Amino acid sequence: MELERIDELIAVYRDGLLKDTLPFWLRHAVDKKHGGFMFAVDRDGTRLDTDKGMWQHARFTWLLATLDRELHGTEHWQPTWLETAKHGIDFMRAHGFDDDGRMFFQVTRDGKPLRKRRYVFTEAFGAISFAAYARASGDQRAADEARALFRLMIEFNTSPGLIPPKVNAETRPSKGLSGPMITLVTAQVLRDTLDDEYAKEWIDRSIDELRDFVKPDLEAVLEIVAPDGSVIDHFDGRTLNPGHALEAAWFVLDEAHRRGGDAELTKLGTDIVDYMWQRGWDQEHGGIFYFRDLNDGPVQEYWHDMKFWWPHNEAILATLFAYRATGNAKYAEWHRKVHDWSHQHFADPEHGEWFGYLHRDGRISVPLKGNLWKGPFHLPRMQYVCWQMLEGMRNETEAT
Repeated sequence: MELERIDELIAVYRDGLLKDTLPFWLRHAVDKKHGGFMFAVDRDGTRLDTDKGMWQHARFTWLLATLDRELHGTEHWQPTWLETAKHGIDFMRAHGFDDDGRMFFQVTRDGKPLRKRRYVFTEAFGAISFAAYARASGDQRAADEARALFRLMIEFNTSPGLIPPKVNAETRPSKGLSGPMITLVTAQVLRDTLDDEYAKEWIDRSIDELRDFVKPDLEAVLEIVAPDGSVIDHFDGRTLNPGHALEAAWFVLDEAHRRGGDAELTKLGTDIVDYMWQRGWDQEHGGIFYFRDLNDGPVQEYWHDMKFWWPHNEAILATLFAYRATGNAKYAEWHRKVHDWSHQHFADPEHGEWFGYLHRDGRISVPLKGNLWKGPFHLPRMQYVCWQMLEGMRNETEAT
């Protein structure tokens, strides 16, 4: 990757974040009447729904607090970031929690509870939001809240029976990739923001469990496996989610880099990238498939060949992390392909931000910019992390 390309990419990611994605959400999402944020908007920011998703609140709060902390003192910093993060924290504290300490998934505009999911993903995002806010603001209460949420999340993920299984666990026991993945990245954030010792313990434990899903003999990363890591030869057990696996890959590669280029972790991360790029890249139309079958057979989910925004964000990150770790030109080429395809098809030059849902050939399926699932997280996280990584790569290139 030449220095000219690095500079070009820095500008795309930096300006995309600071001049496009972030302004879009700050302009359209902040609820000044009831507090918190409303993310369900059409392509131009027109309100589509007023219900509020708590994990989206947590994700946006994490983003704002992280940017405030990491860019403070630079020409890019904005004093409103921390104020708006507090806006999210205040709403979550007032309306985001049930009596049992768990978080709601969905509430009304004025904070009345609507829905609680059986998974603890909302609690995971809550943990990183309170942790990032504590680091940026010095709010010790937020640090305590982050630690409590992480411990609750671990309890639910490790105690049989607390999360009702999708299917009868006695008939067909299984475990999912999402558990160790979300634990890994949440633990990494709590380590980096709060220097939390308990979280540090879960980084290696999560990576160890991730290995059960990586199958070198099949050149695939499975979403669901039996408790011993073996393949469950049914629709769910054969379903691959390339974007999800690529997200796991860059979490691992990030950890490898933090450990001075740890060779074993680098191989694990790049193996995942290799397997799931080959499985996920659409050779005919470009872009990343949503689901694939382990044996290249039909997939049960009807949206299997659609192109969603977030797998492309994760593929952009994973290929760039793999290139930084190895210097292998194939990763630079893969990064170029997914970067160019994504910006060509998802980006909205008229109103800003990205469309979320495309047909296989890249045509827009639905023009909305936000809902309970899509909001300011995957895209701005990708833009920020890529920008910072490329700045580091540029410095290293200049130094040599």
